[in-house]
Amino acid sequence: MDIMTRQHWLGLLANSPATRLAELLQPHLPAPTAISWLRHAQTGLVMLQGRSGGSGSRFNLGEISVSRASCQIGGLLGHGWVRGSDGTHAELIAQADALLQDPQHAPVLQQVLQTLQQELSARRAQRARETAASKVEFFTMVRGE
Repeated sequence: MDIMTRQHWLGLLANSPATRLAELLQPHLPAPTAISWLRHAQTGLVMLQGRSGGSGSRFNLGEISVSRASCQIGGLLGHGWVRGSDGTHAELIAQADALLQDPQHAPVLQQVLQTLQQELSARRAQRARETAASKVEFFTMVRGE
């Protein structure tokens, strides 16, 4: 499996609202008895690092709370990480990750990913429009001219 593809879908799942993710995934999820939980949802802190100027030396920016979960479905491991303390969201991501690695489920779940991508793009475009509407133009006036 391509690492970049998996990173893309994990990022997309993590940036999608948990309620919408649950709604779209519900018809595709296996029975609870078919899921072996290696790690039910746990919440903890992770240190964020930044770089001076974007490419300079690293520094610790601060901590952020995250939730993580890991499961096994049919021999495939799924992992889910999400910002905040929503354990259900992390568990949904873990289940989706495992199913997306399965060649039988992947084509069907690609439709779910496409829907989530379109919704994420629409939310980002809306946020960009709202930000642009509040933009203030500053200029400098020189005295005496």
